[in-house]
Amino acid sequence: MGLSVVQGFTKSLAMTVLSEIGDKTFFAAAILAMRHPRRLVLSGCLGALIVMTILSAVVGWAAPNLIPRKWTHHITTLLFLGFGLWSLWDAFNEGEAEELAEVEKELDAAIKSNGGETKENNKDADDRKKQSRPFLSKFFSPILLKAFSITFFGEWGDKSQLATIGLAADENPLGVVLGGILGQALCTTAAVLGGKSLATQISEKVVALSGGVLFIVFGIQSFLSTVES
Repeated sequence: MGLSVVQGFTKSLAMTVLSEIGDKTFFAAAILAMRHPRRLVLSGCLGALIVMTILSAVVGWAAPNLIPRKWTHHITTLLFLGFGLWSLWDAFNEGEAEELAEVEKELDAAIKSNGGETKENNKDADDRKKQSRPFLSKFFSPILLKAFSITFFGEWGDKSQLATIGLAADENPLGVVLGGILGQALCTTAAVLGGKSLATQISEKVVALSGGVLFIVFGIQSFLSTVES
């Protein structure tokens, strides 16, 4: 039991760090931290990633109870090999800093569509805004909710989410959750504290290559391992 937790933790930590560094949500956290209080951005982004990690692990844990373990094992193997090839393809076909520019453009477009967050702060306008706020905004900072929603929906259906589901189906779910949360915390904290200056120094090609190799290693290991009945 202890060994399986450590194995799941190690694999999840390595996979999460290499999947999240240079990912869209990493860049989104870095850009948001330049425009808003870091504490709120970190809380929102990290909260979304923790929720997503736990949800993914629960789905992965439940899968072998719904589908024969042999099938979930083979699906996980194919997922890892497929994601490895996908990451290698991205490494050789995407330009450096392309993702950062794309995320920045999307965030700017979102701000403009919300009225540009102009600084015309009328008391009447502020009162009206407070009254028309969504329910959750009355209890949580709008910035925290914005960081949470951008990160959560950015991760939904992402390669790292699907890989976490596959990993939890094949490894100890507790280890996968703990490793995933630690990996998310390290990456998100680095993005928020380092900001755009750190984001621009990261080589997306090197990260994608490393992630691709890691996924392929996991896939080969899964292929060669025996299926527990």
